Formats: sequence, C-alpha cells, structure tokens
Amino acid sequence: MNLPLRFALRYLFARKSHNVINIISGISVAGMAIGTAALVIILSVFNGFNGLVRSTLGDVQPDLLVKPAAGKVFVPGQEAFQWAYDHDLVSSMSSILEEQVFLAYDGKQGLARVKGVDSVYEEESPLQDHIIEGEFLLHRGTRPSAVVGANLAWSMGISPRFTAPLELYYPDRGGSFSPSQPMNAVKSARVMPSGLFTLNADVDAGLVIVPIETMRALLDYEEEVSAVEIRVRPGTSDKAVGLLSSGLSRRLGPSFCVLDRYHQNEALYKMMRYEKLAIYMILLFVVIIIAFNIFSSLTMLIIEKESDIETLRCLGAPGRMVRRTFLLEGWLISLVGLAIGLVVGIGFVLLQQRFGLVHMPGNFVVNAYPVTLKASDIFFTAAGVAIVGYLIALLPSRHQPHRI
Repeated sequence: MNLPLRFALRYLFARKSHNVINIISGISVAGMAIGTAALVIILSVFNGFNGLVRSTLGDVQPDLLVKPAAGKVFVPGQEAFQWAYDHDLVSSMSSILEEQVFLAYDGKQGLARVKGVDSVYEEESPLQDHIIEGEFLLHRGTRPSAVVGANLAWSMGISPRFTAPLELYYPDRGGSFSPSQPMNAVKSARVMPSGLFTLNADVDAGLVIVPIETMRALLDYEEEVSAVEIRVRPGTSDKAVGLLSSGLSRRLGPSFCVLDRYHQNEALYKMMRYEKLAIYMILLFVVIIIAFNIFSSLTMLIIEKESDIETLRCLGAPGRMVRRTFLLEGWLISLVGLAIGLVVGIGFVLLQQRFGLVHMPGNFVVNAYPVTLKASDIFFTAAGVAIVGYLIALLPSRHQPHRI
C-alpha cells in the first residue's frame, strides 16, 4: 500500500480534534450513500415500468411483424414464410388483415382499427389473459364475433351481455357512389361482441378484433393479408430474434419490411431511453450538490492538519504526495458513501422484487411498484458517483495551494 493511501485511511477513520469535521464527514458519507441508493432504486423502478410497458405491448404486438414495403396488402405465398414457420425459434405465425373502419352499435357511431385475425391468433394470442368481461371468442358456430377494447366499448355502450350486433362499414372498393343511394357504395358486416379486453388507454380506445374472413368480406379481398405476425418461443434472446429477423428479411427481399418490437414502436422506445438518461443526469446532479459537503470537510481537515503537513515537508515529502494524500482522503469519503448506497439500494430493490414493500396507489395493473435491477445501471451509478467524488476531492488542493 502506498504512503499517501495509508495516510488517507488513517485520517479517514481517526477521530479529529474538531468534532465539526467528524460531523461534516459523516454528513458527506450519508449524503453520498443516499444519492447512490436513490440512483439505484429510481433507475430500477424506471426499468420495472419499462418492462411492464413492453410486456403489455407484447400481448398485442408480435415479436416480428412482416409488412409490404409498398401498398397495403399481399398474398403470403413466399417460401420465406415456410422457412420461418419451420424455424426452431418460431412459436406461431398469424395472418392479419387490418383497416380503419366505421362502427355502429345500438344507435352510436365511431371509428376504430379493426383487426382481422386467423384461427392461430384466436387460439394462442396472449390477449386472452386481458379479458375483463365476456370471453376471447371470435366464432359462435358459424356466426362471427368480436373482442373490443374496453374504452371503446364503454364510449359506445358495447357489452357482450347485450344481443345488439356491432356493425362494421367500409367503402366498397368496386362500387360507385350515387347521391340517391349512398349506401350502395358501402359494404357492411355484422359481428356479435363476445368480450372486452384492457391493455392500455391507446389500445383500449381504438381496437376491435374480428375473424379474418369477416374483414376479407368487408374489404373485398380473397387471400390477401396486411401483415404476418410471428411470435417466438418464450425465453428467446433479443440477439436470436435479431438473427431470425435478418434471415427472414434477406429471404423476402426489399419488397417486405420485417419489424421487431423496437421498430414497431421506435418513437416510444426512444422516448423511454431518453427519459431514463434524463433521470440519471438529474439524480447525478443532485449527487454533485451533495458532494460539496466533501469539499467543506476536506478544507477543514487541511486546516487542522497544517502541522502534519509541515512535518511531512520537513521529512522531505514532496508537495505532490501531500496533495495526493488529501485527494485520496476526499475520494475515500465518497467511495464509502458509494459502497453503503449500493448495498442499501440493491438490498431495497431485491426486497421490493420479493415482497412488494411499496404498493401502488389506487387500482393499477400491478399491486406494488415494479422494479428491475440491471448490472448496467449499477455500473453507471458507481462510475458516475465515483467520478463526481474524485473531481470534488480535487478542488481543495487547487483552492488552497499555499497550505499543501
């Protein structure tokens, strides 16, 4: 162990002659610990909410979405889809036909995104776990049914307990408009509401799911689809999904777009990333303010140890060694606070994950605040606090060069 570090450790744990220095040093350690713990906990809570959003979106959006690069629809007859279907990572593939449609129900009207899905989607969609009324059922015998977002249903008075049908209207692609008979230019379909689901406000307010045959009849298509949804097996890594996406994209060629979950919601994921960075910077700025206690503590310690400094000089210690001693002293104060803060923050997050100590107010999707601990957050927290502590510890030697 080098000499400046040994002196710094001795000054750190030795009792000072002026009790106020001990108090300020203790406040500095406590402040750095609180700031570090706050960084770990708040970033973990942010991760938890991000994971909740991704999980919720994942129940309505697939792992991979294949759409035409130009136009609205295509016929999925390419060999690449068979390659994807046979792939070990692929759990299911569903054909989708989606369009904005005019709705009418029991005298009320509205617009919604109507999504026609095949039998695979009906059997395996995670949306079944989000039904709050009725059941996830798109066929009652030969009669088509619909599953409706809760907010849309409440705004239009739709209920699976009523016998009124939900009517879908869309302009007839092959028809011509006549002022005397305008309804001749519109095609319609009837479905019976079978269930209501809830995911989030945006999805709940504008999504209706019906059989794909109903949408094809309404839009006057035969085999066309607007997209193919691919879901991978649970536990598949993002890297493996990326390789599957690139392989499928290469086989389909430039006529198709293969979108993973990030590219399906690029704006949302970018916003969440920037928000996390902003939270980190704000909390780090708070740590910087707290760290100025170290400056006060170290300045007073330098004044108290003037006789020690003079003794070291008489013994031939260079000024660089003396400055390094007090630099390490200040940095050690911040590192002790950092270590305590990491233990407290990580411990609290693990307890919250296990026992849900802090509950969410009101009625929410989860009872307790969701938290997710990430190694990268711990690393950047430790690095940020350590760098701040080091830079603050540099200030006294520059501020009082005549003393050391």
